[in-house]
Amino acid sequence: MLEHILSWHRTTKRLFVAALDAGMGVFSMWVAFTLRLDTLHWPEGNQWIAYILAPVLAFPVLMNLGLYRAIFRYTGMQALLTTGKAVGIYGALLLAILLIGKWEGIPRSVGFLQPLIFLLLVGASRSLGWLWLAGRSTAAPHRLLIYGAGAAGAQTAAGLVSARNYRLQAFADDDPSKVGRSINGVRVYAPQALPATVQRLGITDVLLALPSAPRQRRQQIIENLRELPVRIRTLPGLTDLASGKVTITDFQDLDIEDLLGRPPVAPDLPLMQRHIAGQTVMVTGAGGSIGSELCRQLAQLGVAELLLVEHSEFALYSIHQELQALAQQGVVACKLTPLLANVNNLQRMSELCRLHRPAHIYHAAAYKHVPMVEANAGEGVQNNVFGTLNMVRAALEHGVGHFVLVSTDKAVRPTNIMGASKRVAELVLQAMAHATEPPFAEGQAAAPAASRAPGTWRSPTRFSMVRFGNVLGSSGSVIPLFRQQIAHGGPVTVTHPEVTRYFMTIPEAAQLVLQAGAMAEGGDVFVLDMGEPIRILELARRMVALAGLTVRSNQHPSGDIDITFTGLRPGEKLYEELLIGDNPLPTGHPRILRAQEERFEWHVLQARLGELEAAVQSGELQRMRALLKALVPGYQPEAAGGQ
Repeated sequence: MLEHILSWHRTTKRLFVAALDAGMGVFSMWVAFTLRLDTLHWPEGNQWIAYILAPVLAFPVLMNLGLYRAIFRYTGMQALLTTGKAVGIYGALLLAILLIGKWEGIPRSVGFLQPLIFLLLVGASRSLGWLWLAGRSTAAPHRLLIYGAGAAGAQTAAGLVSARNYRLQAFADDDPSKVGRSINGVRVYAPQALPATVQRLGITDVLLALPSAPRQRRQQIIENLRELPVRIRTLPGLTDLASGKVTITDFQDLDIEDLLGRPPVAPDLPLMQRHIAGQTVMVTGAGGSIGSELCRQLAQLGVAELLLVEHSEFALYSIHQELQALAQQGVVACKLTPLLANVNNLQRMSELCRLHRPAHIYHAAAYKHVPMVEANAGEGVQNNVFGTLNMVRAALEHGVGHFVLVSTDKAVRPTNIMGASKRVAELVLQAMAHATEPPFAEGQAAAPAASRAPGTWRSPTRFSMVRFGNVLGSSGSVIPLFRQQIAHGGPVTVTHPEVTRYFMTIPEAAQLVLQAGAMAEGGDVFVLDMGEPIRILELARRMVALAGLTVRSNQHPSGDIDITFTGLRPGEKLYEELLIGDNPLPTGHPRILRAQEERFEWHVLQARLGELEAAVQSGELQRMRALLKALVPGYQPEAAGGQ
C-alpha cells in the first residue's frame, strides 16, 4: 500500500497530507477537551465550533508557509522549524478567536492545549514519513563509512539524508574522545576497529572527510585502508563545504597526489616570483599538460603579460578560456595574449619575440609520447631538436633574459628517439650558455660589441633546463588509462612486471620549472630529488585496491580485475634515471639538485646538427639514428622503425 501511495500524482499526495492534517486537527481538539474535562469527550452545542475552527484555521496557515510544497524525503531541521512557526501562528489565531467568542462550553485552556497537541502530531507525522522513506534506502548499493567525525563529516552526513545510492553506516575518527559516541544516531568507531566494522556492516565505500588533514596523514589512512574491500573516495576542500556547494555528486576519486607515495615538494613562492613579477613571459606548448600548468601558475605570480604559444588551436583556446575565466573572478590580473604558432617556424617565432619582447621563455613545446615519437622519428627530432634551436635563436636575437627548457628523465641514457632528441635539445642550451663567440651571424642582438675582444662574447640569455620524471595525470600518463580500464572492469595493462618510473604531480613539475629558472646561472641542468621510483605494477594494484576491488590472479581466482602484461613498447626502458653523471650539486632548494654533465662546444655541435637536419629532411632514418648515437652518449637505439 505504501508503494502505491508513492506512485500517486503530486497533487494527490498534497491533498492526502492536507486531509491528514485536518484529521489530526480534529483529533487533537478531542484530546484537548478530554484532558481539560478529565473524561472521554463527545462534542455538543457550541463545542462543535472549536472542532470546525481547527481544520479551517490550520489549512490556510500551513499552506501559506509552504508545508504542502515540501517533499518529505528532504525534510530537515528547517522544515521542522517552519512547522513549529506555522502551528504557532495557528495557535495564536485559535486562542484569539476563542477569547473573543467566549462561547459557552468551550474552556479557554483548550486554546493552549490543542495547538501543543497538534504540533506534536504534525511534527511526528513528518518525522515518521521521513524515517519510512529513509528506511526504504537501506538497500542502497553503497553502504558508506565516513572517515572523519568533524564538521566536514557531519555536514556530509546531513547531505546524505536524501541520497538513494548511499546509506551511511558508520563514522571513524582518530580522536579517542569521539570514539563510541554517535552523530545523528550513527556510531563513531576507532580506526583500529575498521576491518571488523567493514565486514560486520557490509561497508562498500569509505569517504575521507578530512579536507584540512596533512597529506602525510591522508596517505597513512589510505595505506591502512588498502587491504579492505572498499572503494576510497574524498571530499573537496573546506571552502566549498562551507559555501554549501558540495553534494554527494562531488565525491571524488582520490587525488592523484594520494597515489604518489611521497609528500609533494613544497613550492618556494618568493623564489618563483623573484625574476618574473611585472615581466612579459612566453610559454611555448601552452596548451599541454605542463605548459598549461605553467600558465596557470605564472598568471597568479604577478607577471605583466603572459604569451600563450601553442600549435593546436583547440588546446590554445582551452587554456586561454580557462585563464580568462580566472581573470573575470579576479584571480588573474595579467594581460593574456594567445599566439597560434609552431616552434618549427623560425621566422614566426622570431617575429613574436620582436613584437612582444618577452623577458622569459619557458619552452615546453615538445613531442613526449615515446611510442608515437618512435613511430614518427623524423617529426620527433624536427620538433624537439630544431624547434628548440629555433626558440634559442629567437631568444638570442631579441635579447630574452631567461630561457628554461622543460626536459625529461628519458634524456638520460635513452633507448628511444624522444629521449635522445630531448638530450640533444639540452646540449644545444648547454653549448649556447658556454659559447664565447656569437653562435648565429644573423643574430645582430647577439653579436659582440666592436670594443669587445674576440672570444669574450657572453650570451645575453641565461639558459637552463629542468629534467623530471613522469607526470601524474598528464596526457599519456598511466593514471587516466588505469582508471578507465578499472571502470570498464579491466584488464589493467602493464608493459612489464619490473618496470619502474619516477613520478611527480603536474603542479610540482611546473613549480620546479619556475624555481629552477630563478636559480639558473647559465647552462644548468636541474633535477628533482623524487625519492624512490615506483613500480608500475604496484601502482596498478594500488589503484585497483583503492577502487574497492581485488586483483584476479592464480592465488585469487575470484578477484575482480585482471592485470595483464603487454611487453615493453618500442623505445621503452625498464627504469629511468635522472642523472647522466655523478655527484650532483645542491641548490638553494632542498629538493632540487644541479647536475654536472658533459657538453659539446658550439662549433662541434653545430656541424653535427647540420648533418642531423639533412638526415631528417631526406628521411634517412638509419643515418639519423647513427647521428643521434654520436651526439648522445649512452643512446642505444632499438630495431629500426618509424619514419
